[in-house]
This record gives sequence, structure tokens and C-alpha cells, in this order.
Amino acid sequence: MAAVVKYPGGIEDVQVFTDRSSSDTPDPERFRLAQADAGEQDWRAWGPYLSERAWGTVREDYSEHGTAWDYFPHDHARSRAYRWNEDGMAAVCDDRQTFCFALALWNGKDPILKERMFGLGGDGGNHGEDVKDYWWYEDSTPTHSYMRWRYHYPQAAFPYDELVAINALRGRDDTEYELVDTGIFDDDRYWAVTVDYAKASPTDMCILVTVANRGDEAAALHVLPTLWFRNTWAWGLPGGDRVPKLVGEGGRLVGEHWVLGQILLEGDGAPTPLLCDNDTNAERLWGLPSRSPYPKDGINDHVVAGADTVSPDREGTKGALHYVLDVPAGGQRQIRLRLTRTAPPPAGTAAT
Repeated sequence: MAAVVKYPGGIEDVQVFTDRSSSDTPDPERFRLAQADAGEQDWRAWGPYLSERAWGTVREDYSEHGTAWDYFPHDHARSRAYRWNEDGMAAVCDDRQTFCFALALWNGKDPILKERMFGLGGDGGNHGEDVKDYWWYEDSTPTHSYMRWRYHYPQAAFPYDELVAINALRGRDDTEYELVDTGIFDDDRYWAVTVDYAKASPTDMCILVTVANRGDEAAALHVLPTLWFRNTWAWGLPGGDRVPKLVGEGGRLVGEHWVLGQILLEGDGAPTPLLCDNDTNAERLWGLPSRSPYPKDGINDHVVAGADTVSPDREGTKGALHYVLDVPAGGQRQIRLRLTRTAPPPAGTAAT
């Protein structure tokens, strides 16, 4: 069985599994595993190595008394650069987490983009830490040459405040107040978002985003495939102030990194590239000057509020291809993307 679909860049046939008439011939995935184990082809170089949540974790906690949930809450995550790891939905990265790719969504009603899963910290959930979204990892090969992920996103405004308030009133002997309990999925008014990944090579990935409108009325969904570099430059380390570059060119994003080389994200149709920097919005959080005039939450503020918070030069360290999909009741739309390394790093570059 071969998947035959046309992706940006001319790839028309991405073979992940193949029916074999002879059991003596290894299937393609076993062949990829053998190549990877022998060091011939690094099929594991890119994979689902990105966290679902980096906010509220011990890794990012610099508080005096180890209060990680309070020190880095969910409300900070869209505006505050992580130091040690990143997070995202349907996310992939390289094995050094030099680049990160994930999907962001907006239903036109939420106060923020849906860039990461929402949940309660240990001091907010009546049974401790408690995630409040619904998603599934549906399939993956051992080398991640094929992966499938699914998420159900409400069409009504996500009830962030309601989930926090009602769970705070419940004790240990009470059941948890879940997203489905709010009635937000009544009448099936939600988006079923599926992402399929298929590798054409260890560093060439085809991505199919399928958006299905489960509701009984036509609706619009903003879809933002997002590419960014992990922030390694803002921490005052000797020799660590080198900043990579991401540029929006037409309907694609082109990145340059001294370790990774050149990476390209391109999509079909005519998406709008939006660029900002993966740097903290210190003005929003603490009333202090920000390192960048277009910080980490710039794309969020631009899409949700129409603010002038993305780079007019289409340059930065975080970028998204902005699609607005109008989908009829019971219908679906698809976006085809290609994420590939188009040039290696300069010879002799040290991996950091």
C-alpha cells in the first residue's frame, strides 16, 4: 500500500508501507530500521520528541521555593520563552530540538490561539495535575516514518475560566469537572483535526492536515502550521548569543541555523506567512522592555486581536503559515505541507 498524493515540492509518492508477495522480502519499515541501526540513514533524526507541556514543569522552574505551577503558569506560556524545552500540538522536532514544528488553531472565538494543551496544575485540580483537552496518538512506525494524531477542538469558546473555577470548588472525593461536562460538545459542534506525517527521507517530511466540521452549520477555522527555533540565545551564556533566522517568502518559511543547516516549510494554496521572535514578552508579563519588538506572542495577538505584532519584514525565529478554512456542515478541508532540510550545516560546525 502506497500513499499517492501531491505535496509541495513535487513529491507525489510517499511509500510508508508496501504489500509484499514474498515474505522473504523485508517491508520498507524493517529496511529503514536496519539502515538506522547500522548508522547508514538516521531515520530517527526527526520525530515526536516535543513535549505536550513545558509550562508548570520543574525543568523551567527557577522559583525560590520550587513552586513550578505558580512560577510558570499556562497564561505565561504563549508569551514567555522556554529555556530547556518546548511544547506544542501534533509536534515534531529534530533530536537536538534545534527546530520545532507544531499546529496552532483558532476557532474565531477563543481569547488565545490553541497552541498547546490546557490543564490544571497540582494546586488547581481536585485530583492533582489534570489535562482538559482531548487528543489521540493514533499510529506511528518505530522510525516515525509514518505518524497520525487527532484532536477535537470545540467551535464555541474554550471554557478556560469555567474549568478552573469549578474544579477549584471540588474536593478529593468529588469527580473531576471535564471539558465534556461543560456541554461544549453538545450537537457535535467541534472540529476533528487529524495530522498525518510521512517521511520521504530522514529529513524530508510530508504532512497532511485534515479539518473536519462535525457540526450542523458551516464554520471557519484558522489553521497555523508553525515552525520555530528553540531559544538558545537569550540566557547570557558565553558564546551562546548567536541567533538563527527564519524568513517568510511567499507561502513558505525558510530557516537558517548553524547546526541544522537550512530548513523549509511550504504549504499548498496561498497561506500568509507571519513572523515574530521566540523571545519573552517581558512588557506583558512584568512591565519591562522586551528583547524583541515582535516577541513570542506576536502571532497570537495579530490573529486574535488584529494587533501589529508580527514583523513587517517577515523575519524572526518563530513563524506560521496562516490559513483560514471555510468548511461546510459535515464537510472537511485539507492542507498539504512539506517540511524538509534543504541544505546541510557548514562543514566543521560544532553541534550544540
